[in-house]
Amino acid sequence: MGDSNDSIPLDTQKIYLGGKEHRVRTRCGSVSVIVYGDKDKPALITYPDLALNHVSCFQGLFFCPESASLLLHNFCIYHISPPGHELGAAPVCPSASAHCVDDLADQILEILNYFGLGAVMCMGVTAGAYILTLFAMKYRKRVLGLILISPLCRAPSWTEWFYNKVMSNLLYFYGMCGLLKELLLQRYFSKEVRGNIEVPESDIVLACRRLLDERHGSNVMQFLQAINGRPDLTSGLKRLRCRTLIIVGDSSPFHSEAVYMASKLDRRFSALVEVQACGSMVTEEQPHAMLIPMEYFFMGYGLYRPCYLSGSPRSPLSPSCISPELLSPESSGLNLKPIKTRVSHYI
Repeated sequence: MGDSNDSIPLDTQKIYLGGKEHRVRTRCGSVSVIVYGDKDKPALITYPDLALNHVSCFQGLFFCPESASLLLHNFCIYHISPPGHELGAAPVCPSASAHCVDDLADQILEILNYFGLGAVMCMGVTAGAYILTLFAMKYRKRVLGLILISPLCRAPSWTEWFYNKVMSNLLYFYGMCGLLKELLLQRYFSKEVRGNIEVPESDIVLACRRLLDERHGSNVMQFLQAINGRPDLTSGLKRLRCRTLIIVGDSSPFHSEAVYMASKLDRRFSALVEVQACGSMVTEEQPHAMLIPMEYFFMGYGLYRPCYLSGSPRSPLSPSCISPELLSPESSGLNLKPIKTRVSHYI
C-alpha cells in the first residue's frame, strides 16, 4: 500500500500549522490524514466526532502548552478525518454508497499500512471513539492503547436513534442549517459555554460554529448514518486487552454511555475520569483536565513530558521510575486504578 499511487503527489499536499496533509486512497475512498512531528517517534492517531475534523475537535488540546509538550514530544500525530470532513472537502455525490462503521474501521488499517505503522496509540471523541474501539477489537495487534473521550459502545438507544433521524432529515432537506448546528453544539458542549440570553457564547463555541459552516450536509449525513447503524460492542469489551483511558464530561449527553463502557472493560486495564462542568468535547472545553490522567496513562509506556524524559520515546524508562501502585502485577506498564476521578473545573 505504500506505493506512490496511494496518495496525492507531494507537491499538491497542504501544510497545516506545521503538519502535512496526505490523501490516502483506500478501498472505500480517499481519506485525509494530517501528520505532525517526527515519524521516527511512536504514532498516535486521532479520530474526531460527527461533523468535526482535527481543527474543530483537537486544536484546543494541542494548543494547551502542557498537553502539547506531552503529546508532541513523545508521538508523531496522525489526524484522520472521516470521509468528507477534512478542511476544504468537496460535497460527496448523493448517489454514492454510504459507508458502515466496519468500513471506517477498515480504512484505519489501510492508513496504518500506507504509512508503514505497526501498533499505535489511539485517541477519539464520541463517534470517533466508537470507530477506534471497533478498530481495536478487529485488529488487536495494531493498538497500543485507547484514549476515549465521551465514547459510545452500544447501539443507539431509541432516544439517540430518533435524535439522529431528526438531524439526518435536517441535513437532507436543509443542509447545515441553524437548527442542525444548534443540535450539534448541544452534543459537543456543556450549557456553561453555550451561553444563554444573558451570557454570550464562549469563544470555543463561536469558533466551532464557524467551522461547522464549512461542512457539507451530504458528507455529515453519511457519517451520521454509519454511526446511527452501529452495532453493540459490549460483548467484546472484556476481551479488549489494550490499556484504555475513558474521559467524559459530566454534562455530556453520553455520560451514562461512557460510565457503562467503563463498567464493561477489564478493570485491570482501564480507568474512568469524569470532568465536572464539561460537555462531551473535553479536548476543546477543558483540555487542561486531560493532562494529569494522560501523564499517568503514558507513564506505563515510559513516556513523560520533556522535563522528565531522558532518552528516546522508543526506549521506555525503567519501571522503577513509575509509582509501584500504578504497575500491573501481571504485565509491564501502567495499570490505572478503576476509580472515577472527578476533575474540578479550574483555570
